[in-house]
Amino acid sequence: MRPYFFGVIYLVSLSLLAQEKYPSDIFQSPMEIPIVLAGTFGELRSNHFHSGIDIKTQGRQGLPILAIADGTVSRIKISHWGYGKALYIAHPNGYTSVYAHLKKFSPEIEAYVKRIQYKKRSYEVEIFPDFGELKVTKGNTIAYSGNSGSSSGPHLHFEIRSSVSEKPTNPLLYGYEVRDATNPTLVGLFAYPLSQDAVVNQSAEKIQLNYTKQSDGSFLADKVTALGVIGFGFNGFDRQDMAANKNGVFGVKQIVNGKVYSEYDFETFSFGETRYINTLIDYAHFGKHRQRIQKCFKEPFNRLGIYKNLHNNGKITVKEGLSYTVEILISDIEGNETKLIIPVDGKKEAIKLEKDDTSTDDFVIADKPNNFDLGAAKVYFPANTFYKDFYIDLKKGKDTVAIHDNSVAAHRNFTISFNVSKYPQKERKQLFIARLNDRKQPIHSRTFKRDGAFTTRTRSFGTYTLAKDTIAPHIKPKNFKEKQWLSNYSYLSLEISDDLSGISTYNATLNGEWILMEYEPKTRTITYNFDDKILDKTQCDLKVVVTDNVGNSNTFKSTFFRK
Repeated sequence: MRPYFFGVIYLVSLSLLAQEKYPSDIFQSPMEIPIVLAGTFGELRSNHFHSGIDIKTQGRQGLPILAIADGTVSRIKISHWGYGKALYIAHPNGYTSVYAHLKKFSPEIEAYVKRIQYKKRSYEVEIFPDFGELKVTKGNTIAYSGNSGSSSGPHLHFEIRSSVSEKPTNPLLYGYEVRDATNPTLVGLFAYPLSQDAVVNQSAEKIQLNYTKQSDGSFLADKVTALGVIGFGFNGFDRQDMAANKNGVFGVKQIVNGKVYSEYDFETFSFGETRYINTLIDYAHFGKHRQRIQKCFKEPFNRLGIYKNLHNNGKITVKEGLSYTVEILISDIEGNETKLIIPVDGKKEAIKLEKDDTSTDDFVIADKPNNFDLGAAKVYFPANTFYKDFYIDLKKGKDTVAIHDNSVAAHRNFTISFNVSKYPQKERKQLFIARLNDRKQPIHSRTFKRDGAFTTRTRSFGTYTLAKDTIAPHIKPKNFKEKQWLSNYSYLSLEISDDLSGISTYNATLNGEWILMEYEPKTRTITYNFDDKILDKTQCDLKVVVTDNVGNSNTFKSTFFRK
């Protein structure tokens, strides 16, 4: 009886832990409208996994955002890009909820933030209120939805994190209902010869495979012939019932002859490992085609912790004369599943497509520092900038250098240094390091200027040069004119722009006092809310100073009247 008793206790404990792992009856919805998703947790993004869900706001801004539970504001961050206006609330049960791309905060929080913005004379702030200083109640309005930061359209970015580890977890695990009866969509299937002698369908290079849909809804690939160590990858997406957005899938499982070879899902991940997304996807394919193929095998340099099961790192050793049935199961968080079957025969065949020769004159050893002199500039790659060794394509020049292409991901920043000793001091002030885009237009790269050398730190390959900016930023009013009466206006708006190096700073005063201008880079607009300050004069003298990234400055002055 004793072993049985402890066995029951053990199973009950496991059950309770499973139930408590993600409480489904504690948090309410962050919005009053139905949850319709524009983005899912773990979705594949550029250099990172999506750390929350994106909730559609019906194309509108200003909808109430609600506290999902009682708590205290633990962090407020306002930035021009990224999350824009973001609010973090710590809850007593050990979770922190995050609300981003907001338009504004509730009146109490908004007033608190603006006091600090005026004190620091900065729109961009990061604040950590004392515990209990800003308490919130479940269901109360804490903010209003918006489109701030790097948002490409009005929505609420919503996260639930551990308050201790700060790891985000999938918000849909906490009982939120999203209508979804739709299986994930398979877009493409690919096979990879991985060992030196491996071949798939007479190819020593990655090859795309054909498949057909079966009567039961599954997919069957054309028979594959192979030898050696191989792997598979796919690209696909998931849709919820109420939206047309192509969102990310939740789980992937690969089974070979009945044995699980690889399995991962997007239950949670660490921000410290998110950039390793570039090892989960076929980065070279993404660089060329802008399609993200998810590998069902794990590379040696992949340090992601999302895997639930791994056998031989998901790689399949195909032997001559043997047959293999590979199943790839792609699922969403509601359990809807797309099944793909790949029959594989171990068969020796003549190679028709040889491996590409990628050798160049220069070679990078990933775990060692690497230096290269390109004439006009020197490039330095610290140890472990890259995931693996590779031949790098470098082009020297007198004024411009080219550093490889977008087929390789850089995990860490590397340094490019230009010698500017030949330029007079006066001219150097207007120079900056720029990366040329596809249209050969210079894009400012943050430039550190020292005697005789300009340096930039970047993770982006491409063509770099020294560019010159002699033109000051442009400033023009958007909603008012000189000497206009603005008594009935609620805000003041101006457009600021720069034709080359980009906006660095902006400052505004009204009758000599600093005022807060909210900057929205996407619309190139700065806005002042008249509620911020009580004007004690009818005549208002506005002064706006805007400076670009090389120090060119422009000043706008205007007078208006207001009672």
